Parts: sequence; C-alpha cells; structure tokens
Amino acid sequence: MRDPKSVLITGASSGIGEALALSYSAPGVFLALTGRDAARIEGVAAACRAKGATVLAETIEVSEAAVMEDLIARAHAACPLDLVIANAGISVGTGGKGESTEQARRVFAVNVDGVVNTVGPAIERMKAKPRACAGPRGQIAIMSSLAGFRGFPGAPAYCASKAAVKVWGEALRGELHRHGIEVSVICPGYIRTRMTEGNAFRMPLIMDADRAARIIRRGLERNRARIAFPRRLHFMVQLIAALPPSWTDPLFRKLPKKDAA
Repeated sequence: MRDPKSVLITGASSGIGEALALSYSAPGVFLALTGRDAARIEGVAAACRAKGATVLAETIEVSEAAVMEDLIARAHAACPLDLVIANAGISVGTGGKGESTEQARRVFAVNVDGVVNTVGPAIERMKAKPRACAGPRGQIAIMSSLAGFRGFPGAPAYCASKAAVKVWGEALRGELHRHGIEVSVICPGYIRTRMTEGNAFRMPLIMDADRAARIIRRGLERNRARIAFPRRLHFMVQLIAALPPSWTDPLFRKLPKKDAA
C-alpha cells in the first residue's frame, strides 16, 4: 500500500520498528506505536511528531491479548488503520547451555502470541472498512526472519516462532485476498539493533535498520508476498533448508551461540 495515512507498529521503541515509524512519519499521518520501554517509545514518538505525524504511543506487552485488543480499537477509532506492522519480537541466548522451557515460553509469548494479538483484531476492523474503488481495505505486515527457514541449535524457540508466523502470514495472504486485505511477510537477515548488539559472533551481510526500513517500505508499497533480504543470505538459507539434515546438522552443532539471557 502506497502512502498509508494510519499506521500501527508494535516494537517501535528501537531497531526496525523505530526506523519504520520515522520512515512513515509525515504531516497528515497517524501513527500508533508500542514498545516495552516507556522512555524509548516516548523518544521515538517525539521524533515522529517533529516530522509532522500525529502519534499515539503506548507502553504495552503485546503478549497481553486484552490490552492489544483495546489499543487497536482505540487506534482504529482515532483513524481507521491502513497498515499494521506486527514487528515486536525478542530473542534469548543459550550460551551453549541449552534453551530452558521458561525461555522458550517467553519467546513464543511475544513472537507468536504477540503477532496473533496484533493481527487478529486488526483484520476484523479492516474487514469492516468501506472499500474505495479497487484499492485494498488495509495491509498487514508480519515480521518473521531468515531464521524462520531452518531451525538453528543456538536459538530453537526464536527460529520456531519466526517459522510459525511466516507460514501463518503466507496462509493469511491467500485467505484475506477476497476481503481486500493485503498481507506481506518480512524476513530480514542480521540488522544492527539492540537485539544483535550483544552478539559476539560474526553476522554475515549485517545492515543498518534505516536501510532495512527502506527495503521493507518499498516491498509493502508493491504488495510483495515475501520481503526477504539481503538477497544473498536469503538464497543461502533457502539452500540450507533444502539440504538433508544429515548434511547440515554436523555443521550447525559447531556454530557459535548467542550469550545466555
């Protein structure tokens, strides 16, 4: 969708979410932004307002369904939502000691439940919007990852959560087409964010969040089903996913692990 006038972005207090919020900020644009850190989300909101946008900023846990339902209802009432970006996500490290059940539950609560809690209420409200000519009623963008193409031992729950929302988004795209709602799945590689700044290992083809936001916005404007980047890394993970596990497992066991959280 080109030039949406009402945009909701979760996880907007830093990284890709912050970069997208700033990218969409302009006079006449309404932004609903969420984050878990009050000071950071207010800082992003102030920067967006300085660019002319009207901003509703909330400190919210996306894993809380009722809270998200209320936020989306208020945002949609203020200005009917054109674009919803379910971006909030977390990653935890195992430090090579194995992922605990508690860690896995925490990752799934944010990365899967949080996406469902964001997308579900948005879809219902977009379905009820009048459809202008042949244009869409709205657009949903789901933040997955290139890590969702294959499970890596250093981050089992993260990979699984991103795989889940990737496949869900792909299925929703076909399901919601008849309702005039566009759906895109976003699969970035390594991005310089708070999530990756503690990684002690080499991250191939890492890019800045501002560049990632430009790629994402261009893909959304073109209604791309999958916005996966960098291209070379996307190709590599597709190839790895296609290879027999008996070939790749010995290599993956030797990969460096993210420090324990």
